[in-house]
Amino acid sequence: MELRVYSAAEVHAALPWAPLAAALEAAFVRGDTHAPLRHAHALGAVGEAGTSPGSLLLMPAWSAEAIGVKTVTVMPGAAALGAGTVQASYLLLDRATGVARALIDGEALTLRRTAATSALAARRLARPDAQRLLLVGAGRLAPWMVRAHLALQPGLRQVQVWARDAPAAAALVRLLRSESVDAEVAADLQAAVQRADIVGCATTSRTPLVQGAWLRAGTHLDLVGGFRPDMREADDVAMAHSRVVVDTYAGALAEAGDLVQPIAAGVFDAGHVVAELAELLRGQRPGRLAPDDITCFKSVGAAVEDLAAALLVATGP
Repeated sequence: MELRVYSAAEVHAALPWAPLAAALEAAFVRGDTHAPLRHAHALGAVGEAGTSPGSLLLMPAWSAEAIGVKTVTVMPGAAALGAGTVQASYLLLDRATGVARALIDGEALTLRRTAATSALAARRLARPDAQRLLLVGAGRLAPWMVRAHLALQPGLRQVQVWARDAPAAAALVRLLRSESVDAEVAADLQAAVQRADIVGCATTSRTPLVQGAWLRAGTHLDLVGGFRPDMREADDVAMAHSRVVVDTYAGALAEAGDLVQPIAAGVFDAGHVVAELAELLRGQRPGRLAPDDITCFKSVGAAVEDLAAALLVATGP
């Protein structure tokens, strides 16, 4: 079996939003993928004194179809060497023999599957008449979040972007407008949240950005950026007043600061989470119960998503 290498451009081309969402939904509904929590390792010291030595993250998964593992490196000194701080690769292996089938650009895979998973959850959790999307953050993931939501929820008509880095927000809006998206920069975060039907957050913030007092009845909150216990995108009031669905119980309740912190403080307990995504998609547990409900999807990333997307890249729909 010859190893096939897929570039970022090939990955994006192989993962149109609708087929990707269908593949992700099928994987969650089947529930036959084994996906342990990510393994994080601090690396030994390299380079100048005082420089962080970097981290290695491993995300394995396997099913009856294939085996896969994503490797992610976070190297603070990489920029000085002309490389990105974060690098990711995905290795797909034959299930029967363990022979390597594909080496896939890990960043492109992650961008696509993360955005598609959020949009897939929003189809079940957001109000069907949602028209206004606010994206908080303007980093690498941000445009893909907007594209996924617009593709999977045709009712969305308007997009606002807010970011602490105002030039980055303006650049993202220009990019979206070049793709014929009705987009504008949100000058005031509170006003933008109060106006939005869906509020998506894709940041690395360690302090809450979205305040629960700002959320209108019926709003859907999508929290993607915080993947460590010390990271927050929404305050305790927002989380306490929401019907919260997570990508997986194991991951979110161990790693998501938006849940870990209020649970530790006694604001609510783990039972406040009403479902994980697989249960929602199977119809085992409800998400939104009424038009006025505030709903929240909190994700930290799950290896089941990587494997489903990688199989789609390597074998097609």
